[in-house]
Amino acid sequence: MKTQPTSLRVRLPVFVFLTEVIFVGLYAFFVTYDEHANARFQTNHTDHMHNAVYTDYPFFTDIQVMIFLGFGCLLAFFRLYGFGGMVFNFLTATFAIQWAILVQGYFQFSHDGKIHLGVINLINAEFACAVVLISFGAVLGKTSPLQLLVMALLEVPVFAVTEWAVLKYLKINDAGGSILIHLFACYFGLGVTFVLYRPRLNEGHVKENTSYQSDILSVMGTLFLWVFWPSFNSALTLKGDDQHRAILHTFIGLSASTLTAFALSAMLNKNGKLTMADVQNVTLAGGVTVGASVDMMISPAAAYVLGMLGGTACMLGYKYLSPFLARRLRIQDQCGIHNLHGLTGLISCTAGICAILMATEDVYGPSLYEIFTHRAPVEGDPKLHELQMLIPGLQPGLGRSAQEQALYQVAAVFSTIGVSALGGILTGLVLRLPYLASPSDDFCFDDEPFFEVPPDYDSPLKLNNTMTADDTDA
Repeated sequence: MKTQPTSLRVRLPVFVFLTEVIFVGLYAFFVTYDEHANARFQTNHTDHMHNAVYTDYPFFTDIQVMIFLGFGCLLAFFRLYGFGGMVFNFLTATFAIQWAILVQGYFQFSHDGKIHLGVINLINAEFACAVVLISFGAVLGKTSPLQLLVMALLEVPVFAVTEWAVLKYLKINDAGGSILIHLFACYFGLGVTFVLYRPRLNEGHVKENTSYQSDILSVMGTLFLWVFWPSFNSALTLKGDDQHRAILHTFIGLSASTLTAFALSAMLNKNGKLTMADVQNVTLAGGVTVGASVDMMISPAAAYVLGMLGGTACMLGYKYLSPFLARRLRIQDQCGIHNLHGLTGLISCTAGICAILMATEDVYGPSLYEIFTHRAPVEGDPKLHELQMLIPGLQPGLGRSAQEQALYQVAAVFSTIGVSALGGILTGLVLRLPYLASPSDDFCFDDEPFFEVPPDYDSPLKLNNTMTADDTDA
């Protein structure tokens, strides 16, 4: 058996301890509590039930489950890479969240030279973490933990800057993160795997397979993601009817994509059987396809159709597009993130643009200008005063028309894809450095180079009670 030529005994501890020291310094100098966590802002007249923790923490805990259990179990589908899928997800997620609190905090939550930390910051940081974990799926089993940490170190700032620029200058609507989370993560990950291309893997790898137990564990991850996805899509929407619609649309979309996944899985299998990879991934497509329009008045029927479209596109992508990308374009997308996040993200963005074009006061009433804040009248416009009488606290907007807002959405899609793909390619070039302990082709999809594994971890599965056709009456 060939031995792994690289070791993490020095490299991983040096990187982790060095970044921890830097993080401690940055947190000490630049991070403080926000007004909901700072004791100095509490008085005898403070109503503690108005604290943001009571509205934001339930969403935070749901997203925690998705990040650490959902993604962790989902990525453990390789028979010999269960430790790597779950544990490297744990390691990378923890690092990415700590780093995102600082980077996103600088752009979004910084006042008077300090980052003001509250639960809402943690939710935003976990969205940035989700971006990294989606990208991780493209290189699953082909990278060392050190490479994954470096990828998170580089991806989080690129994402934070892109997010800040798109929201500040293009001013788009993207409640479920179809543009800024799913499309960014997808094309960043594809950029990385394009640079890390391994020709031998196209020939089929002996360890690139699953087992009965690993597939069950992966489906558990799918179920965690499925159940908590409504919280993911609605966490940052406006409280009230907007958040209510987001939850409803997400559930309907997920339900539709699930039924579609089962139907297509049986139909496209020549034996008419279900494929576990379809159940693990395609069932989630509806959560992405409703994302861009999740808080809008698109109707429950439209959410259902979007779920069906997402499931169909994702299924066809797995069956036909992924092999083509690997053979022709040097893109070895290990988890099929282009199908679950890229294709569905594009469908979602298209639906969101259509919803924006059709949004009128007849459908939304005055709240149109709360949901589409940049369509609100500008300061000094008499109509703004009339609207503020109906909706106290309504802020002046940019006076955009529906068509103008739709064009900005289109610009955000193309700019996000371009920046993320370029960032992924540059990150891939960094990850090719030999110091980062990349596993050799022979040790891809294998826990042994990085973990103390049980002696029987790679033994063939033994079935003590094998039943043959002759033993049954069927």
